[in-house]
Formats: sequence, C-alpha cells, structure tokens
Amino acid sequence: MNILLRYAVLCCLGFLALATPGHTGSAYDFTLPAIDGGELDLKAYQGRPLLLVNTASQCGFTPQYDGLQALWTTYKERGLVVIGVPSNDFGNQEPGSRDEIKEFCSVNFNIDFPMSDKVSVRGENAHPLYKWLVSELGASARPRWNFYKYLIDAEGQPVTYFSSMTRPNASKITEAVNAALPR
Repeated sequence: MNILLRYAVLCCLGFLALATPGHTGSAYDFTLPAIDGGELDLKAYQGRPLLLVNTASQCGFTPQYDGLQALWTTYKERGLVVIGVPSNDFGNQEPGSRDEIKEFCSVNFNIDFPMSDKVSVRGENAHPLYKWLVSELGASARPRWNFYKYLIDAEGQPVTYFSSMTRPNASKITEAVNAALPR
C-alpha cells in the first residue's frame, strides 16, 4: 500500500506541475507580440542561443543598440539571436508606438535583429517570459532598468543575465555568448 500511495502522490504532483499556469520547459515555449504585428514565436529559434534585451528609446543606455546590432552581426551566422524587447517600465523612456519604436531603431541604429512590440518586463503585468526568467534565475535577475540582458542557451534554458551597466561588447558577454554557441 505504501508504494501505491507514493505512486499516486507522484502522479498528482506531475499533473499539477503540468497544469500550473505559466509552467514551461524552455524559452522556446513562449511567444512575444512582434513589432511588425503578429507573434514572435521563440520556437522558430529552437536550437539557437538567445540574447533577450529589454530596450527603451529615450534612456541613457539607448546607445547600447549599436553594441547589440554589432553582436547580432558578428554572431548570427554562428547561431546567436538577439531579440530587442521594448518596454516602458522604467522612467517612461519608451513612450512611442510600435511604428515609432521601429523607425527610431532603424533610422538611428540600423537595427535588423528581431524585436517585439512593447511589453511590460517587471511586476504583476510582466510578460510571462520575464516572469519565467526571474523564476529560473532568481529574484536578483529581475530587470532593474532598461537594457538588462538575458542569455538563453541552445536548449532554451537561461544561462545568466547582465545588468544595464554591462555593455554588449563587454568581454563577459562575448565570452558567455561564445560558450553558448553550438559547436
């Protein structure tokens, strides 16, 4: 009887884990609203590492777009996908519409990496992907400002995060990206 009881408990726990809202196995299970409309399905990048960055057009860190574009240009052929995620969560520094954000990024930084539409990245209204990242990496990974960077490996698992202060061309980012790239 003890073995049957244990089996029943394990089965129930497994069912609850699968039924829990927001439960997911990898970043590839998420979608973001695309800046061009429709959905940006991260499953399309399965098997490739992702660098997810919450961005803003009117921030002191906005020049980091240049470094993000350079990372994308340097590493995309080896598999890295840089994804910009505009957010107005910090200081109302991304007030524009999706068209205004897209034009700003194109005209000022020649951005051609994938971008989502504007979403919330913190608090109760945070996009489920950001809630998942914090649950996987811990409370200290919660974005505290614009241009927080999250590295996700080729299996869709979060590896690490970098604060706004860490520039995209910093050696700790390029070393982590190189380690995450498929061999």
